[in-house]
Amino acid sequence: MTAQTLYIVAVLCLVIAGTEWLVRRSFLRHGGTALMVIIFTAIIANFGLLPTSSTDADPVPAYNAIFGTVAPLAIVWLLLKVNLRDILRAGLPIITLFIIGSLGTVAGVIAGMVLVDGPERIGPLFGPLGGMFTGTYTGGSVNFNAVALRYDVMREGVLFGGASAVDSIMTTVWMAATIAIPRWLRPHWPKSRWGGGPADAAPGSADRAPDLGVDEDTERVHPVDLALVLAIGFGTLWASQRLEAWTAAMGFPIPDILILTVIALILAQFRAITDLAGSRTLGLFSVYLFLCVIGAHCDVRALADIGPLGLALLVFTFTIIVVHGFITFGAARLLRLDVDIAAVASQANVGGGTSALALARSLGRGDLVLPAVLIGSLGNAAGTFLGLTVARILPSLLG
Repeated sequence: MTAQTLYIVAVLCLVIAGTEWLVRRSFLRHGGTALMVIIFTAIIANFGLLPTSSTDADPVPAYNAIFGTVAPLAIVWLLLKVNLRDILRAGLPIITLFIIGSLGTVAGVIAGMVLVDGPERIGPLFGPLGGMFTGTYTGGSVNFNAVALRYDVMREGVLFGGASAVDSIMTTVWMAATIAIPRWLRPHWPKSRWGGGPADAAPGSADRAPDLGVDEDTERVHPVDLALVLAIGFGTLWASQRLEAWTAAMGFPIPDILILTVIALILAQFRAITDLAGSRTLGLFSVYLFLCVIGAHCDVRALADIGPLGLALLVFTFTIIVVHGFITFGAARLLRLDVDIAAVASQANVGGGTSALALARSLGRGDLVLPAVLIGSLGNAAGTFLGLTVARILPSLLG
């Protein structure tokens, strides 16, 4: 490990430890650890104590390892506790809201481009830029880059760099918002026709601090259990990558995240594996590391470097998020669906499957962990197609 990696990992671990202590012992318990680690890391990074980005030209190995290895491991470890029967009620509602949220993203892109006068203030690449944000707020950064590559947006360094910075900032902001919004709306939300939500809570529970799962997250771990849980995690990740490469060679590539999910779910059906101590703790800690990096990428200073274009991009992206949010949560209310399901579906759109999983966990909704991962994969599959479609039709709408 380089000195930089050691330093970054040490700081992130201290942020998690300090945040967890504050959440358990202070008024910050109303925010929860997931939200607070994002905020604290963003503050630290913007004061220059942590890197705010990791690029091909200037990579941050610690961040790349957390995104590429730690986040998938978190999915494996948390899925080992999933009861398949618990997720059946959430399946259809969350897919419905995810699709509605994707359409809300398209509506937000169109509204945002009209608001900032995209053809004038952004230039001839306003269509591809709209497609990039449609892709990333349907699936993720893979879709963002796929659309950018198709239209050579990367050759316009100022535009692409500014778009990437704004995307990171708004992804962080929306992660924080989807943690907070359900807690604000829950007391006023209509009874869900699908159950399992706030309507099922005990009387008066809306007035109390949210259940942070402190007792559930505290485990006594034996070295044997820890060794087995680690072996399962790394072994599942290795197997999923090998199987992805094999399916690609056979001509029908299957994303490793889907393979990983299937393997973890199969293992979770064995009582001997679900009874192992440590998977929840390791999974939760890994999720917090992932959220720390999400917070660190919120580089507010980057906007100042691109002047008026940065403001236009910020207004454009903020409009996308607001329109998407109103449509997603509005549809959930009209359909009398659980506000937590709306939040997780929306986060799967904007932040991807791992962010949605982290949100489900922070809301205490274990039944939404698997649906969050699955619709995140659905978004990755559909995001590029939808993004390219918007990039093609946007100029004809606003030209």
